Amino acid sequence: MSKFDWSMLRALAMSGMVATVASVAVLPQGVAMAQSAVVRGLPDFTDLVDQVGPSVVNIRTREKASDRSGANGMDEEMLEFFRRFGVPIPNMPRQQRPQRPQQDEEAQPRGVGSGFILTADGFVMTNAHVIDGADEVIVTLTDKREFKARVVGADKRTDVAVVKIEATGLPAVKVGDVSRLKVGEWVMAIGSPFGLENSVTAGIVSAKARDTGDYLPFIQTDVAINPGNSGGPLINMRGEVVGINSQIYSRSGGFMGISFAIPMDEAIRVSEQLRTSGRVTRGRIGVQIGNVSKDVADSIGLGKAQGAVVTGVETGSPADKAGIEAGDIITRFDGKPIEKVADLPRLVGNTKPGTKSSITVFRRGSARDLQVTVAEIEPDKPVAKAVEREEKPKASAAAQQLGLSVLELTDAQKKELKLKGGVAVASATEAAARAGLREGDVILSVANAEITGLKDFEAVVSKADKSKPLSVLYRRGEWTQYAVIRALR
Repeated sequence: MSKFDWSMLRALAMSGMVATVASVAVLPQGVAMAQSAVVRGLPDFTDLVDQVGPSVVNIRTREKASDRSGANGMDEEMLEFFRRFGVPIPNMPRQQRPQRPQQDEEAQPRGVGSGFILTADGFVMTNAHVIDGADEVIVTLTDKREFKARVVGADKRTDVAVVKIEATGLPAVKVGDVSRLKVGEWVMAIGSPFGLENSVTAGIVSAKARDTGDYLPFIQTDVAINPGNSGGPLINMRGEVVGINSQIYSRSGGFMGISFAIPMDEAIRVSEQLRTSGRVTRGRIGVQIGNVSKDVADSIGLGKAQGAVVTGVETGSPADKAGIEAGDIITRFDGKPIEKVADLPRLVGNTKPGTKSSITVFRRGSARDLQVTVAEIEPDKPVAKAVEREEKPKASAAAQQLGLSVLELTDAQKKELKLKGGVAVASATEAAARAGLREGDVILSVANAEITGLKDFEAVVSKADKSKPLSVLYRRGEWTQYAVIRALR
């Protein structure tokens, strides 16, 4: 590398010619190319704010005063901060807790979030967790008009909800093509963080199709997202909505440069079902699946670690009728490649029940195509039906951070379920609910550690790093499956 004459730079600076240094200094070729690469104008978001801002709404929820008493007497918005972003709720001495006047049964403020106008006739999209448990939903437009909204439907698995307000001629958003979104592209968010309406933040797309173990591959950005931004739009530089801001990853409870948005193409698919029937139907084929390791792929001649290995087939299921066997590796579904195990449940889940689909399996060194008729996922029935209610559910501080409270299984339950151990889920909220766990499930292992009872459960959960995804193996009905809990959102 050639040596730069710093004395010349100092002379130029003293003579007031600093602005022309880049043009007169002779720089090494690599440095000059790097300079030219970064000399670009920063984006101006003002036109986008004017264009999309009127379509963004503030959403407040209310519930009966008798149901609103929060933990430790804390304000509900502060509780939302603690719960949603994984911060342990502090224990306040009773004498220091805020004293509330006696209230009647009128609906009282509960939480705040964001949303955006999907259609001119009043359909509004937001997150399911924003309106969850609300007795009343209030939508406020940028022109300060307020409407009581009717909940059309909500899907907790994807965290998408649609509400309806009685208004016409509203400024609806333009929906963008998520497939055109590129990593490094500038994006903008508008929402109500901490109740501060119409706040604008911006950043870039950090990653696409970020696998979180849920039904959706998220868009990762470094756009500042905080409590109250949930449900607001993620907007590209063409003024199109490409995602719904939903979650953050944090070790402190505040924004740390990593936020996640639900891809708009997936959100639209869910919203269409919600508007049509008020619920989302998903497909199933009746298989248990696992990852394909590189060693396994090499040993069987698959070529590369891809697809989903079938570890079990439900008797009489669509997969069973189609001829799928345990040990098969599913590599394609309806012509779409299965790159990783999470791809299969997403593709099958998004397929309309009753559809005849092609499925490619790799079996004993060769690929073969089969035809499967997709069935509908039925509402899951709890496993532990006879949980003794006189026993108080156990929920340590660590378990609470995951949104779990659990009960010891009785000997009779273990015998009935043919289990040696495990704990029954008494309630699942927040992170546990988002991962798909629910009351009646039986947790068999956490972080690959077998759970024989409450003592094991508390020990494992207490030691687990809550900043990392936590794998949970659980039983529901006749099926044993994995869930991935992410406490810090």
